[in-house]
Amino acid sequence: MFTAGVDLAAEPKGTAVAVIEWSAETAVIRELYLGASDDVIVDIAGRVNKMGIDCALGWPKEFIQFLTAQQSLHVKQQDFDGGMDWRRRLAYRETDRHVRSVTGRWPLSVATDRLGLTAMRCAGLLSKVSASGITIDRTGEGLVAEVYPGAALRLWGFDTTGYRVSEHKREELLKLICDEAPWIDLGDHRTMMVKSCDAFDAVIAALATRGVATGRYLTPSLQQREFAHSEGWICLPEDTLASVVEDNV
Repeated sequence: MFTAGVDLAAEPKGTAVAVIEWSAETAVIRELYLGASDDVIVDIAGRVNKMGIDCALGWPKEFIQFLTAQQSLHVKQQDFDGGMDWRRRLAYRETDRHVRSVTGRWPLSVATDRLGLTAMRCAGLLSKVSASGITIDRTGEGLVAEVYPGAALRLWGFDTTGYRVSEHKREELLKLICDEAPWIDLGDHRTMMVKSCDAFDAVIAALATRGVATGRYLTPSLQQREFAHSEGWICLPEDTLASVVEDNV
């Protein structure tokens, strides 16, 4: 099995992609790219069994409904609540609320944070992947899944404080990960992971994607699936890091 992890940014600069090959006892990083273009990602999508993307795959339903209503000349402005609770419903997806309940932290809002620019690129990227003949299912089934490297690390029991901004923190964190999962073969990619937080997260995304591929993730409930089909669903691991290598598929 091959899994890919994409740490997506609004432009190729800041975008990293990792490919991991899995066997019964090892996970070998076969490819790790910085500055990845859409063409590189689409090519990899056609060569792996599962691809995890660290980016929102859709927007909140209520936010889209609000934008549509706001453009209508027949909607009175007083029909909009404007309060904090109302704004939070518009800002966050059902999966974001689920992540908040599980991890205690809100993901970035695709509707109100700069993540929206990256999500626009992601929409174009998914269109290109779909044009290549691959079916896109935003719930996490099919080839592409939405993953969250930082949350995955925390659920696996690691302290992620400062790792995105500090090479020293990434080096320490990587050592802890390898101590707990000695079956991970970094090859000659260790230096890149320490130097670049994007490369680091791409590898973590590829590890988390293995859990999605083997069904070891928190799936949406029947009610949540109604939202996940259009909004996307962040596939959080439901088991330990050690578990992701256990199923030889």
